[in-house]
Amino acid sequence: MTAPSLASGSRQAAPLPRPPGPRRRVKAGGIGKAKRREAIALVLPSLLPILVFSVAPLVVGVLLAFTDARLVRRPEYEFVGIDNFARLVDNGFFWESFRIGMVWAISVTLLQLLAGMGLALLLNSDLRLQALTRVLALIPWAMPPVVVAIMWRMIYSPNAGPLNAFLGAVGLPDSINWLGNFDTALPAVVVVGVWLGMPQTTVTLLAGLQQIPGELYEAASMDGAGAFRRFTSVTLPSLRPIVTSITSLNFIWNFNSFSLVYVLTEGGPGGKTMLPMLFTYLEAFKNRNIGYAAAMGVVLVVVVVLLLAAYLWSQFREEKQR
Repeated sequence: MTAPSLASGSRQAAPLPRPPGPRRRVKAGGIGKAKRREAIALVLPSLLPILVFSVAPLVVGVLLAFTDARLVRRPEYEFVGIDNFARLVDNGFFWESFRIGMVWAISVTLLQLLAGMGLALLLNSDLRLQALTRVLALIPWAMPPVVVAIMWRMIYSPNAGPLNAFLGAVGLPDSINWLGNFDTALPAVVVVGVWLGMPQTTVTLLAGLQQIPGELYEAASMDGAGAFRRFTSVTLPSLRPIVTSITSLNFIWNFNSFSLVYVLTEGGPGGKTMLPMLFTYLEAFKNRNIGYAAAMGVVLVVVVVLLLAAYLWSQFREEKQR
């Protein structure tokens, strides 16, 4: 009688696991809170400088745009509403600087993209001394903009500049005042802007090129595609997200340029290179109209954000349609 009872007892099903009790739920919730606190602690050191040096000045600038603040030792200012913005509507010099800034930013951004793409394709090929070539291509990126501006002022010098000396050696006019002539000042400054910002675009595009699988090019070659067809069918579609990102960033940086143009021309001759950031700076620290200059800054921020939003929306719309 004992054996059968033992056998039947051994066939009994194992007890089901108990559902998690309140203790386990509390413990899991505590782990989640600890992870959130850890994430906040990791992000906070990088978030604080952004809040202090970017967000806070932006908020103060927006507030000053509605006042008559001036740069004096003991500032006393009052709320003037939208008077500063109403004055801007009739300020032809500001809108002319805005037009010049758009020509500058669009020209430099497009030329940086074209030159950077060509250099990235060259560096991605099997070149001799490829490492040295990449280092040389990054030299402009390692130089401060002020040093670059001083160097190019020497190159553009009408009397002893190497550019005019070269032109004279090949029988061309050799007394051109590149930075002092109304017709050549802005194109000359654009060349410097392209030279200074091209390495960053090149490095970004080169990183994207190295991520494209070689099988795609092999398949295109087997289908009879030439070099140009492979570039338009494989390279450009693969680089489209990178191109969208780098052109957006370059446009913002170029439109907000200040130090390069300030050292090169100070906005001259006759305001032909007066970018909006430089115009705003002179209004704030030369004419001491802080409130009026802050209104200019607010208008520039709003316009740039709207232009970028329209550009990014058009790019994302094209990607969805594809």
